[in-house]
Amino acid sequence: MAFAGAQALSLLDAIGNDNSKGEYYLTDIVEIAGARGLAAAAAEADVEEVAGVNSRVQLAEAEAILQASLRRAAMENGATLVAPDTVFLSADTRLGRDVVVEPHVVFGPGVSVGDEVVIHAFSHLEGAHLEPGVSIGPYARLRPGTRLESGVRIGNFVETKAAHLERGVKVNHLSYVGDAHVGADSNLGAGTITCNYDGYSKFRTEIGAGVFVGVHSALVAPVTIGEGAYVGTGSVITQDVPADSLAIARGRQVNKDGRARDLRARLAEAKAKAKG
Repeated sequence: MAFAGAQALSLLDAIGNDNSKGEYYLTDIVEIAGARGLAAAAAEADVEEVAGVNSRVQLAEAEAILQASLRRAAMENGATLVAPDTVFLSADTRLGRDVVVEPHVVFGPGVSVGDEVVIHAFSHLEGAHLEPGVSIGPYARLRPGTRLESGVRIGNFVETKAAHLERGVKVNHLSYVGDAHVGADSNLGAGTITCNYDGYSKFRTEIGAGVFVGVHSALVAPVTIGEGAYVGTGSVITQDVPADSLAIARGRQVNKDGRARDLRARLAEAKAKAKG
């Protein structure tokens, strides 16, 4: 049923429940509109388009009908859904031509995807804009405010939020990039974390173009990494890094010869005494 918005509230207010079940029937609006001299007409429609929703089961059935329609439209417009029944789209999802979507991908509201993007299995996207040639996942999560320029690669178990990654950036493994800007062709190694929240406020991380961040590094915002800089593996960066500099912020390794052997002997002796 459809009716003019200008009349909607007054018609709804006039619906009564004087019937055997004491329920309010939306279809009574037709009679009410006729009594007020408003025009009413019947239109023939497919049963799937006018199915009622009066329970959670019927709501799920209606959602399945909508999803089938959205998937069909996406494929007819040039996207490849490898396993269509496992892909869930929003009404405003926009997929470019020659996009490939692997199984078990969820598109929340506000996602636009450029041409020739590949979205690998088990990824979740919401409020994200992907330019052409981007690769996502598997097991990636793109949260609202994510903007990925052409050629960006987001790998497995990577999460982004309010992040702008310029062309060619690579974040391939196990990383969190939030409230951040990353310059073109930078590479963030496995386990890179932008520490953007201190328990009260959010802070931004600025990473210049051509930056290399070694694995298992924490960038404590607010912080800026200059263009062409290197961050050594395992560093905790709390101060700005100038362009083309090498930043190392970790404890120095110390090897103590024979100490492991002595430790094993001492622990074995203590264990034996404990057993009696």
